[in-house]
Amino acid sequence: MQWLAGALLVVAKLVGAQDGNTTAPFPNATYSNATSPDPAAQQASGPAVSPPYYPSPWASGPGNWSNAYTRARAFVSQLTLTEKVNLTTGVGWQSERCVGETGAIPRLGFRGLCLQDSPLGVRNTDYNSAFPAGVNVAATFDRGLAYARGQAMGQEHRGKGVDIQLGPVAGPLGRSPEGGRNWEGFSPDPALTGIMMAQTIQGIQDAGVIACAKHYILNEQEHFRQAPEEAGYGVNISDSLSSNIDDITLHETYLWPFADAVRAGVGSVMCSYNQINNSYGCQNSYTLNRLLKGELDFQGFVMSDWQAQHSGVGSALAGMDMSMPGDVLFDTGTSYWGTNLTVAILNGTVPQWRLDDMATRIVAAWYYVGRDRSQVPINFDSWTLDTFGYQHYVAEEGYGLINEHVDVRDEHTTLIRQIGSASTVLLKNKNSALPLTGKEKFTAVFGDDAGSNPYGPNGCPDRRCDNGTLAMAWGSGTANFPYLITPETAIQNEVVSNNGVFQSITDNFASTQIASLASQASVAIVFVNADSGEGFINIDGNVGDRNNLTLWQGGDVLVQNVSALCNNTIVVLHTVGPVLLSNYSENPNITAILWAGLPGEQSGNSIADILYGRVNPGAKLPFTLGAAREDYGTDLLYIPNNGNGPPQVTFSEGNFIDYRAFDRAGITPVYEFGFGLSYTTFSYSNLQVTKLNVGAYTPTTGLTSAAPILGNITNDTAQYQYPSNFSAVPLYIYPYLNSTDLETAANETDYGSSDFVSVGSQDGSPQPLLAAGGAPGGNPELYDVFYQVRATITNTGSVPGDEVVQLYISLGGPYDPKIVLRNFERLSIQAGSSATFTADITRRDLSNWDTNAQNWAISSSPKTVYVGSSSRNLPLSATLS
Repeated sequence: MQWLAGALLVVAKLVGAQDGNTTAPFPNATYSNATSPDPAAQQASGPAVSPPYYPSPWASGPGNWSNAYTRARAFVSQLTLTEKVNLTTGVGWQSERCVGETGAIPRLGFRGLCLQDSPLGVRNTDYNSAFPAGVNVAATFDRGLAYARGQAMGQEHRGKGVDIQLGPVAGPLGRSPEGGRNWEGFSPDPALTGIMMAQTIQGIQDAGVIACAKHYILNEQEHFRQAPEEAGYGVNISDSLSSNIDDITLHETYLWPFADAVRAGVGSVMCSYNQINNSYGCQNSYTLNRLLKGELDFQGFVMSDWQAQHSGVGSALAGMDMSMPGDVLFDTGTSYWGTNLTVAILNGTVPQWRLDDMATRIVAAWYYVGRDRSQVPINFDSWTLDTFGYQHYVAEEGYGLINEHVDVRDEHTTLIRQIGSASTVLLKNKNSALPLTGKEKFTAVFGDDAGSNPYGPNGCPDRRCDNGTLAMAWGSGTANFPYLITPETAIQNEVVSNNGVFQSITDNFASTQIASLASQASVAIVFVNADSGEGFINIDGNVGDRNNLTLWQGGDVLVQNVSALCNNTIVVLHTVGPVLLSNYSENPNITAILWAGLPGEQSGNSIADILYGRVNPGAKLPFTLGAAREDYGTDLLYIPNNGNGPPQVTFSEGNFIDYRAFDRAGITPVYEFGFGLSYTTFSYSNLQVTKLNVGAYTPTTGLTSAAPILGNITNDTAQYQYPSNFSAVPLYIYPYLNSTDLETAANETDYGSSDFVSVGSQDGSPQPLLAAGGAPGGNPELYDVFYQVRATITNTGSVPGDEVVQLYISLGGPYDPKIVLRNFERLSIQAGSSATFTADITRRDLSNWDTNAQNWAISSSPKTVYVGSSSRNLPLSATLS
């Protein structure tokens, strides 16, 4: 989602190869030696075209969606044309109290739906919790914690009156480590992201709130996501960038976690700003109609990202169901839908069955999560924290009580602290430097990242600064802190409670004072960070995306200066993703390194729990830490490469991102994907693989029913005029006509053009089912269990600890990655005891995408299963017959 910035700073002169990053590839975004060997991925480098796919599939309400669809169809059958349009169209930016609201249906007591950020808490309000970011959840490798966080966030949104939480995130997946919003999601590994997506969605929706899987799809960088935004930075492009990709990579990497989201029953999906193979994400009939609604049998509704809609009829026929926030551009009062959708139905351009399907999908999701039982009145306002103000903020109308300051936090801070420590990865622990006792003679803490933001934890709107400890990155994926426990405070409390000596310096550039304090300390704890976020904010020339992978605020120099004078230096990293760690892993004076990510409001307490041994670290890296930027194989596009046309970003690396790229290139990382130490040790033994009796794969066949038409719509345009004595709110989006003449009401220069109506897009007759489809998440036989895997994990140390056991598979083909993660389990094991790791291997886990059959298939290549503690430490293996 884009939010208006108070002021946009013009980017520094575009010189050199890449916005000052002379090592980044240009005009491509993949390093020349990292191109996939698969000819299919190489073909993506040619002119990219997204094939059309029509008509838009109408939902059938299978399985546990059945009851919701029965009720939704009964409800929609009662609606008038304008009431149906109201369900699908937002009322405009800042026209109501949520970041997005649809029109209401007062006649039936159905209020407008409230859509609200963010993926880590309720945005732009108060008395809410600030949860750890998605990347931290991934680092826990803990399904239970992912679910618990989702449920707690859902409860808080529900308590504020929110109907739809705008999260979780699988796009960006994390193709490039510099990607600005990677932290909102989980991991560049599609299986890890998919599992955490599913658990988060189930948690949110079990709390009675509709989850939104976003940003669909290939939304992998902030640069060039929107032409108007780029104009604010002095960059002239006609359209958003195009992410160009081949069919295999799309299925095997980027669509994978969205399939998990759909199978988990997600109620909504947000289409993205970017183009996919030169067709906009919110009007791309291939990705919306064929892949999402056809192949994955998605039963919920598709909403646009804010200002990501680029057509009216085109987006409706291509499968979009809800326009957000409703206006073409913020606060213009114009809309592609609203009145224009009413016109399109009346003149037959958009068939009634398509509008009925849009409305039914929206209402079905509402029933599916139980909003009819759990909805409370909206009690906050996104545009101000004032108690009284305007209900219609931009129009300055409807003055009254708008913020009731309802405290929805419950006891969630305990969970937040737990996730913070459970997601802290111990990367180095020389001579068991950790845990500390709390009785060290002299504890010194260094770094701006240890302390408070001088403006307060919420002093920078949307977290648009890197002041103080980094517990949350920037953009619309944020929430206000109720408080922020800093590392400086938590460690001081620990030391003082033991009558120790504690001093700190939170100015990274106070070199004289730093040298003096470091030379006195018996233990020095250095906090450093690296920030990023959404593209409407520019911090120090980082326009959403990071310009590089180095530490911010002179962090490297700080670490070097302290470690040169203290031979017991501990480094804590609060970063949005991978950073370059110089020689930290070999430096003998750096005795420990921890990655703590973006831990939320309990940041200081969470890291203190790890440092002082109350919690034994068990987290694992959800990405790779490499020695050089180029090692990742992929990068961002920082300068337009298509003149003034849409920049072209070709995913020519194919499936080889993050650890898969390192494996293929034979590059040794500093710390590999899945790596993480503990205060104890574990051994692996006794791998057992049991093959189950599974039948042959059956492609889905048959036809859908005909598109249902719900209720009757008269073509008498007089019935759809603004009601008599109606007082319209300025800039508000309504479904009504201002003339009985449709062309006059539409007020469009291209009225009557058939250019927006593709062949087959209006056809409501029964349609062939896709072979790879058949149920939410895809062909149900993809989830047949082929093998059951067991292994014995023994805690060989002296303290209890958690071990994340990881299962990888080698698919064996000439173009396949060396290994791919397919499953994992976090086990808590007492000292000297053993636990049994269990995991299933499904047909999907063993399959590749067959472009000719347009279906999944298990190749004849030899398959091997590996079990171990990281992607490069896999002591157990077996051949799969």
